[in-house]
Amino acid sequence: METLLWLCNWSTLVVCAALKLPQISAVLGARSSRGISLPSLLLELAGFLVFLRYQCYYEYPLLTYLEFPILIAQDLILLLCVFHFNGDVRRAVPYIIICVSAWFILTLQQWILDLAMNLCTFISAASKFAQLQYLWKSRDSGAVSTLTWTLASYTCAARIMTTLMTTNDLTILTRFVIMLALNIWVTATILHYRKTNIKSE
Repeated sequence: METLLWLCNWSTLVVCAALKLPQISAVLGARSSRGISLPSLLLELAGFLVFLRYQCYYEYPLLTYLEFPILIAQDLILLLCVFHFNGDVRRAVPYIIICVSAWFILTLQQWILDLAMNLCTFISAASKFAQLQYLWKSRDSGAVSTLTWTLASYTCAARIMTTLMTTNDLTILTRFVIMLALNIWVTATILHYRKTNIKSE
């Protein structure tokens, strides 16, 4: 069991260190943020922030959440890329200020953090649905990276295992199960529209 836990923790950390790099690379290569939903990205960032703050506050084992600072940094880079290719990087500044402020506001009272964590699953699920809706509406996966979403599915599966073996926190476990299902759905949708676009060409 210890070997499995070690493997899940470290493989998740390694995968997350590179998780958004294919997406960032695809956006930079295409010089376009086409296919990427800004609301999805912002909601995902909010979900990651709340989740990280919750884990830190309750002093869960560091290896069970060490990837979240990396994911937040990568999302911020992706956010800057989206604003850059949409023509105005300065529009990202208010969002970054809100993120920094939220970090401190979340722990002003324990009930605020607990409520935010309970809403975190809905926030993260909303980010996936925003991406799905964007894909359905545009019928084009554009610069969206299939590899990024596949790796995200793997990390959720690994985190289900580590949560069961360490904290057994039902709130966290529920979040990862829902995120796994939605990540697989987004991946399948991207592949569907990629095949559709190849056929039409």
